[in-house]
Amino acid sequence: MIKRMHIVLTGGSGFVGKKLTNLLESNGYTITNLDLALGYDISNWSTVSEIDGFDILIHLAARSYVPESYQRPREYYNTNVIGTLNALELCRINNAKMIFTSSYVYGIPSSIPINETHPLAAVNPYAETKLCGESLCKAYSRDFKIPSLILRPSNIYGPEQTGDFLIPTIIKQIESGTINLKDARPKRDFIFIDDLVKAYLAIIQSSLGETEVFNIGSGESHSVMDVAQTINKLCGNSLKIEYADSDRKIEIMETRYDISKIKKLTGWYPETNLETGLKTILNIG
Repeated sequence: MIKRMHIVLTGGSGFVGKKLTNLLESNGYTITNLDLALGYDISNWSTVSEIDGFDILIHLAARSYVPESYQRPREYYNTNVIGTLNALELCRINNAKMIFTSSYVYGIPSSIPINETHPLAAVNPYAETKLCGESLCKAYSRDFKIPSLILRPSNIYGPEQTGDFLIPTIIKQIESGTINLKDARPKRDFIFIDDLVKAYLAIIQSSLGETEVFNIGSGESHSVMDVAQTINKLCGNSLKIEYADSDRKIEIMETRYDISKIKKLTGWYPETNLETGLKTILNIG
């Protein structure tokens, strides 16, 4: 009898975690969900120290809203850095592989598209916590031979995303008839949630044994105005779009990922363009 691979997932009830759990279970993996809602706090060792008998730990649990990281830095460092340290300790004790979710670590890009060798630079507290997490993964790989796959998704979007992220914020304004944008200029690489979780599956199925870093994105960039205009188009051009072009602290004006590495090593590629993804969110056939 072939043993089913056992995967521990932190943050499994979150936006990405729920989708990823469903995909992995449908592909025959056994999943243990370490989530606050179930009494597991990855930043509190005493709540997770007894977890054992797994092959891979996928670390998704994190605080991730950049503006809030300026207001609550201690909470961000505690969750994102101490949580990553505890996840790595579980991997060390169980001789398991770590899959770490990072982001925002390239700072203001010196070149476009951005590949995995681009210099790293944190430009906000959230990004600094992710750089700390990556450093811990590399240290545990070096010192304890724990394979650590570091995944750097671009801007994730999809159905059921909540909070103050760009696309949910725009969609919440549809009913009012007016979309208000703080700054229409920044361009981002948007990755649809279904494509993202398929990338995680491809990474797992590729059986990569050494520490590697992968960008996950669409390979395209779209401005905030592009997103608003596409949503307006899908709504029959019935919306008014207003914007202020107000600058945020250290605004990154464009991100676009080079995704050739993950394509080459796993065969994964994004299937959903921005308009198709937005149609899915808006439930437009």
